[in-house]
Amino acid sequence: MPASHSALRDQLSGGLESPICLTWELTYGCNLACVHCLSSSGRRDPRELTTAEALGVLDELVAMQVFYVNIGGGEPMLRPDFFDIVSYAVDHRVGVKFSTNGTRINAARAERLAAMDYLDVQISLDGATEEINDALRGAGSYASARRAMDHLAATGFGPFKISVVVTRHNVAQLDALESLARHYGAQLRVTRLRPSGRGADSWAELHPTDHQQRYLYDWLRERPQVLTGDSFFHLSALGEPLEGLNLCGAGRVVCLIDPVGDVYACPFVIHDEFLAGNVRAPGGFTSVWRGSPLFASLREPTSAGACASCGSYDACRGGCMAAKFFTGLPIDGPDPECVFGHGVPAAAGAGGSLPRPAADHSSRAVPVRLVSRG
Repeated sequence: MPASHSALRDQLSGGLESPICLTWELTYGCNLACVHCLSSSGRRDPRELTTAEALGVLDELVAMQVFYVNIGGGEPMLRPDFFDIVSYAVDHRVGVKFSTNGTRINAARAERLAAMDYLDVQISLDGATEEINDALRGAGSYASARRAMDHLAATGFGPFKISVVVTRHNVAQLDALESLARHYGAQLRVTRLRPSGRGADSWAELHPTDHQQRYLYDWLRERPQVLTGDSFFHLSALGEPLEGLNLCGAGRVVCLIDPVGDVYACPFVIHDEFLAGNVRAPGGFTSVWRGSPLFASLREPTSAGACASCGSYDACRGGCMAAKFFTGLPIDGPDPECVFGHGVPAAAGAGGSLPRPAADHSSRAVPVRLVSRG
């Protein structure tokens, strides 16, 4: 890693006065039931922030000079005030990147989205074919996502993003997904599967194999234009670091606001152990970000712990906090997908019951329906 990148990473590790960006799940309501949903979404929570409260949070973000917010869910477009919230943000120069399954994007809504400044749209798709995608995201979800892309492309919106959670069943389709993005003039964004939410139950069946992890590293190294959101910094131990800061930003430069205003260290650790406060409390989000004891502790210098003897620690920084937590590993232990295999015996020795996500909002039981890796 260049010295300038290393110095920047060290600076960001100590936290910032305001997050570079934050993820905001507007609702737990969703019309799909993806088996790896990080927030176990399905049913709306009656305690959701009201429109007025949501706009109040945006006022804070404006005052804090937050550059942009990642809006998600659930399916954020299910909220009747979705456009009110997004319009208020972009009108006040807070950029919005929102993730959607695409089912609510028709021609008229695509035109409305295309007319907004400071707006980025990510369509979730977990396979280049209906067979692979729909096994995880539900019947008809592939067709719905493609229709949404068609509508956005017809408006000249671009480049929108196609967002893919990498699993062992779609690694072989990365080239095809890249071609699909090229077809639409879109950007491909790939992210790491975490054992969060319903992903805790599907993790063992879905996370890529060791061989696929190495293939993915090489594939990403050859394609610096493919976005990752720093998801795969654990793979940097294999050689040259991947593009990005290669840093766990939880509580340092990023965090999550959930639909009821609870603030967590990152979108993948929706658990009481990583709950920093609530935006409805006195001082609002600003007070949580700048005064939370949890965030203060996460900004302290960290020890390499069990990874101290590994010469690649500076490259991977021990991996993902959420992946370790929900697989029963200590936070200063190796990542469960450590490229050298150190996470396997550590996980085997973890024992006991694994931590469970804070809540399950699923509207129905969601079985893991897998497809062959042919």
